[in-house]
Amino acid sequence: MHRKFYFFTFLITERSKKFVRNLEERLRFQERRTERNPTGRSDEWFRQICLRATFYFLILFLIFTGSIFSQDFRKYNEVNPPPKEALFWEKLPNDFVKCGLCPWRCTIAPNQRGLCRTRENRDGKLYTLTYSRPCTINIDPIEKKPFFHFLPSTPAFSIAAAGCNVGCKFCQNWQISKITPEESAALYIPPKDIVKTAKKSGAKVIAYTYSEPTIFYEYMIEISSLAKKEGLKNVVVSCGYINPEPLKKLLKYVDAYKVDLKSFNEKYYEDVVGAKLGPVLETIKIVKKSGVHLEIVYLVVPTLNDNPDEVREMAKWLVKNIGTNVPLHFTRFHPDYKMLNYPSTPVSTVENLRKIALSEGLKYVYVGNVPPGNPGENTYCPKCKKLLIKRLGFGVVENNVTDGKCPFCGQKIYGVWK
Repeated sequence: MHRKFYFFTFLITERSKKFVRNLEERLRFQERRTERNPTGRSDEWFRQICLRATFYFLILFLIFTGSIFSQDFRKYNEVNPPPKEALFWEKLPNDFVKCGLCPWRCTIAPNQRGLCRTRENRDGKLYTLTYSRPCTINIDPIEKKPFFHFLPSTPAFSIAAAGCNVGCKFCQNWQISKITPEESAALYIPPKDIVKTAKKSGAKVIAYTYSEPTIFYEYMIEISSLAKKEGLKNVVVSCGYINPEPLKKLLKYVDAYKVDLKSFNEKYYEDVVGAKLGPVLETIKIVKKSGVHLEIVYLVVPTLNDNPDEVREMAKWLVKNIGTNVPLHFTRFHPDYKMLNYPSTPVSTVENLRKIALSEGLKYVYVGNVPPGNPGENTYCPKCKKLLIKRLGFGVVENNVTDGKCPFCGQKIYGVWK
């Protein structure tokens, strides 16, 4: 059975590769056709391309998940394992405790939980409720996180547990981030079994993502330490709302860290994110100083954080504090959770903000959640300006980066390429 499974996987994978290789030729043909007929529209062609791409990736997803869950994992509530004591807390009088994991530093009474609802005081000790309790497991392209300068085209074994320590009103994963661990359809999978399953899936990277990895810190740090020993890479997709001490401990095992810088405005953080801006900026500086690969995402919400002057100030701050090489992604907002009354971000808005960031000296600036084929998805050499990586959505159509350098002029390109 395993032979048939891997043979079928190989057939579908090769079919998908052939499909992607043909995309470039079809794009060139469409461009020539549009030049001859300027009034022609390519919307229907792009819809067909997107449908076909979705179809092939769906088949791959089903195959991978079939492999993963062929193992006999039980529901967490059926196992009911003993609780795991949390890291980074201190004992207070009268059996109160103070959590030190994130900037909220919650003081928690006996039998109560912190703001994240994932850490509970039991008899004067703080316990995590997310350990060995993943509620979501998928295999995604690394570009979906998004990481554009970290092992392009690599499948990422992606996991999450329920909960979050901020309160974004636009959260696209609210079904798992806004519930307690008990309310999630979680499995019981200890760290060693996550690593074993990730290796079996063929993925080279484990991604801690979807909700907020800080709330399953103990689980994440044990998995990442084991994964590192097994030769797997670890990437974190985070809002950056974590205290310096636990962050520095985590960075010893992590290969890449993506921070969602949701705005460069304190009021926006308080009103829309339910957090504070300062700790996130500190996280960005700590990650960069550690040498761990860093990328930043800025979700652009119409009328709320799309002010060009504000974005220009943010770009200047990034250049001053972390340099010009760290990739910055401007992604389009779409209505979700508590912000269904807001429109989707116009493509022209993120394109304009990209131009502003580039003009301030940032070398690698991208747009996301845009129609496939947008030039802002691609990587260009900051020196000779030639195309290095051509992307189509989450797919890489062409990758010319050679030994971490531009093959045309020899310019070193920031990133992890092998």
